[in-house]
Amino acid sequence: MAVGFELNDKVVIITGAAGGLGREFALGFAAEGAKIIAADLQEAGLAETVKLVEAAGGQAKAIQVDVTKKQSTDNLAEEAIKAFGRIDVLVNNAAIYATIKREKFTDIDPDDWDRVMAVNVKGAWLCSASVYPKMTQPGGRIVNIASATVFSGSPLWMHYVASKSAVIGLTRVMAKEVGASGVTVNAIAPGFTLTDASLSLIENAENYGVDRGALKRASQPEDIVGAAIFLASTKADFITGQTLVVDGGKQFI
Repeated sequence: MAVGFELNDKVVIITGAAGGLGREFALGFAAEGAKIIAADLQEAGLAETVKLVEAAGGQAKAIQVDVTKKQSTDNLAEEAIKAFGRIDVLVNNAAIYATIKREKFTDIDPDDWDRVMAVNVKGAWLCSASVYPKMTQPGGRIVNIASATVFSGSPLWMHYVASKSAVIGLTRVMAKEVGASGVTVNAIAPGFTLTDASLSLIENAENYGVDRGALKRASQPEDIVGAAIFLASTKADFITGQTLVVDGGKQFI
């Protein structure tokens, strides 16, 4: 296993790990020698993620969690300690994304708004609040997954865009509150990435937005995983409170 980022034997909790980008995070961190806590509500998907990590020679444990409930996120932290004895990294990846109905903000169902906010924002807060007190200090890392839609203001998706804007805000606040303990908190804002969820959203997804980027190709999951591994590593020791946009240069060209 590669150890270039000094993640060997580190314990990494990844929420939303039953599939999609969360599964890619699990496989990517495991390839760097980390031990994986794969967290999600979907039991079958978690089992598959653990199977794939172990097939590649890594170590992983599945823990079911409802990120909107504090009792469940507290249990996640406790079970992670029981499994591997420590927590070094939390990747707050769990989010409602592909199932969101795109419509004018005047037509959004308030229940849909609350559901998106509960998972995408409250979930990141509760997981962080439960895990941080048990996290390795100094040296702990929290990586929140936001979205480049915050900067583009994608229409017909206000609840999603607002939720990911809030993730950037809580990243900045948490970074200041935990900085004295030597824990860093950063966010990644991916552009449109070719996950299974994204491929199901639009036709010809492989070419979506490619012409608007500085790099003329679609974003692959490994592009986002690499950014997370960097932010979780010792090579990012003095980076905190930041949002790293990973979109091939679309937003600022």
